[in-house]
Amino acid sequence: MPTRHNTIDIPVDGQHIDGTLVAASNVVPGVLLVHGWDGSQEQYIARAHEIAALGCVCLTFDLRGHARHAAQRLEVTREDNLHDVLAAYDTLVGHPSVDPASIAIVGSSYGGYLAALVSAMRRVRWLALRAPALYRDREWDKPKGELSRSDLLAYRRSLVGPKDNRALAACAAFRGDVLIVESEHDQIVPHPVITNYRAAFQSVRSVTYRVISDADHALSKQMWRQAYGQLLVSWMTEMTQGARSEGAKSPGALTRPVSANPA
Repeated sequence: MPTRHNTIDIPVDGQHIDGTLVAASNVVPGVLLVHGWDGSQEQYIARAHEIAALGCVCLTFDLRGHARHAAQRLEVTREDNLHDVLAAYDTLVGHPSVDPASIAIVGSSYGGYLAALVSAMRRVRWLALRAPALYRDREWDKPKGELSRSDLLAYRRSLVGPKDNRALAACAAFRGDVLIVESEHDQIVPHPVITNYRAAFQSVRSVTYRVISDADHALSKQMWRQAYGQLLVSWMTEMTQGARSEGAKSPGALTRPVSANPA
């Protein structure tokens, strides 16, 4: 299925961030792709085209502190970037071809953390998290770049539950389908973080958990990036096909039945 993409402007907090809207004809689901800290929407453009070809509208965008707004890097806070994701979400849902009941958020690292938070603030049906980062709730308004890396590493090696962390609380309240992808040799988001996220998802329809063998956090080798891309597209194919099948059986009904995905 052919796809097209258009650059768009997303207003947020009196400023504007850059986005790229990727769409196919006859679309229903909307997919928001959120890059990590030190990343940009360029990392998700090709993947957005692949997902759009499944029959989706995809939106990538640049978080403030990155790309055109790199000059704000030392000032931007988690609150600022959360506003970015919420603004991008609202822009995606506002597209006339997008069904607001069929929204997926795909987030990597810091983007996965933000995606989890957004799931408690907006309607989200599917949540795909690759190496989702975890941060303490405190110092929320402190510039992201000023957070202590040594403290973060210690925190990410500890057992943390939904009662102690805002992002994990959002995961505990989530009722949709989840994909969690871990890098086997991740030194930035170590295994205990993934364990905390998996433990938090207790009320979801399904959880799919995959580990990319030998991979590092950044997926620095092409074969690791390709493996992740295949996992994501395969999972999105299953989710969207399931939604369409359910909708065909009951017009207007978009609730997907429980699936027994391996975890």
